[in-house]
Amino acid sequence: MRIIASEEITNKIAELCISANCSLNGDIRAALERGVETEKSEVSRTVLKNLIKNADIADRKTVPICQDTGMAVFFADVGNEVLVEGKTLTEAINDGVRKGYTEGYLRKSVVADPLDRKNTGDNTPAVIYYDFVKGDKIKLTFAPKGFGSENKSALKMLNPSDGLDGVIDFVTETVRKAGANPCPPMVVGVGIGGTMDKCAQLSKKALARDITSHNENAFYAELENTLLEKINKLGIGPQGMGGTTTCLGVNIETFPTHIAGLPVSVNISCHATRHASAVI
Repeated sequence: MRIIASEEITNKIAELCISANCSLNGDIRAALERGVETEKSEVSRTVLKNLIKNADIADRKTVPICQDTGMAVFFADVGNEVLVEGKTLTEAINDGVRKGYTEGYLRKSVVADPLDRKNTGDNTPAVIYYDFVKGDKIKLTFAPKGFGSENKSALKMLNPSDGLDGVIDFVTETVRKAGANPCPPMVVGVGIGGTMDKCAQLSKKALARDITSHNENAFYAELENTLLEKINKLGIGPQGMGGTTTCLGVNIETFPTHIAGLPVSVNISCHATRHASAVI
């Protein structure tokens, strides 16, 4: 059994909170640069160049890429041969969020109750999804999620008879309705299957994957490409200025589901789609 001090986890979480919010992921930056080369609209090319310039300044000065530094979402893969000593893993993660968001001067956006709206003051609690795996390590993936894009996400319980066409129509229509509001060019996470709640989790997890990767199933990898093509034909464009660069990538995650259902969740993320991982 390997013992990990909770303080070590807290310090690593704080680092992830700051780095993810201040340094744009390489896959997203590369996609923005490709957009500059392929985008047909001059105005939209200028927007893309400005987004890249903004990311460069944020990285150089260690300031947030976007003022909305999001709600802290974590995916934790916990080895079965690990013991966290001191505080619980959940406590250690929340302590790290508190530390990172305070020391990094990141905006605190979490309210303690959905209706009375009083700010917690430290961006906790985090949303944490646990998966228990073999091994003596803990892998932590941090995905800060701003709500300008989160608010445009959607979930629908399709009928099995709606099939592939129903999935494609729902995803593209969700993006069309979102329009310029999620700060495109966007990244779209799609969850298919499971239950209502599992489906939503899948679409969130999909956003924590690099857009250079593809679903391991060839069918769904092709569907990712199909959806990307259809979304980019909507003509929304960077920041809603029109053009062909509405979406940088579509990631799909799936899970077995009930014979009577076909849940589909669409989690939209902005041009500053952020995630960072560490293995302890």
